[in-house]
Amino acid sequence: MEKIDQEESISNILKKVTVRKMFKGEWTNRTISVVQEIPLTIFLNDKEIVTLLCMGSHLEALTVGFLKFEGLIDKREDIRDITLDEKKGLIFVKVDKDPVMEKNLLFKRVITSGCGKGTIFYHAIDALLTRKIKSSLFITADQIFFLMSNINQKSSLYKKSRGVHNTALATPEEILLFRTDIGRHNAVDMIYGKCFLDGFSLEDKILLTTGRITSEVLLKAGKMRVPFLISRNVATQQALTLAQDIGITVIGDVRGKKFIVYTNPERVKK
Repeated sequence: MEKIDQEESISNILKKVTVRKMFKGEWTNRTISVVQEIPLTIFLNDKEIVTLLCMGSHLEALTVGFLKFEGLIDKREDIRDITLDEKKGLIFVKVDKDPVMEKNLLFKRVITSGCGKGTIFYHAIDALLTRKIKSSLFITADQIFFLMSNINQKSSLYKKSRGVHNTALATPEEILLFRTDIGRHNAVDMIYGKCFLDGFSLEDKILLTTGRITSEVLLKAGKMRVPFLISRNVATQQALTLAQDIGITVIGDVRGKKFIVYTNPERVKK
């Protein structure tokens, strides 16, 4: 698997805007960079499924990750074709079966707390994993600080705009795959989609994010079967309830030389 593939050209993602800035009682005109936000409408077997608001990068992996998370595709071999119309913001996925009609998912969508109006289907919650994650993987405090510092340094987009979330897949020793988007859920979908298409195992990996740990993100981590979810941000109560049930070690508020181990602390060593 690739290690930290470079971010795509930021010139296509960052847009210049002119603003008035107040600083110490003085007004100045400034030109600053902001991240673009575009809609991506996903069609599965010619049926419109959902429109995701995203940054506009890694759109095939984003789409496949979303569909896999929602149970609308099962195996890589199920996918017959993926066609992207980037100019119109449309992507068409052809699969062997018709999972939308089989699962009766039309009009059963939930707008979540994710940035960019994250969307999940009811059945994604109902089908919460019954197999508890059991893993011998452990991580040390120094490794936690190293990984979080590493992910914070990787995104030139964040440094220029402060308008994106970073997500990474890692081992305790290094970051393997890095993605950025306006929505933390989109970045996770990109990671999952890439790993799904490449047939890459996730059960001995760590998922890192810079966003809040909500139940939506926790459900995604559970479906990926990763034993660790680590963030520089904090967690919600529902996410922690799910994490305890599923068997995920949740670590949050990683800043400076402190962090919180919310659940399953036996996997964290000094």
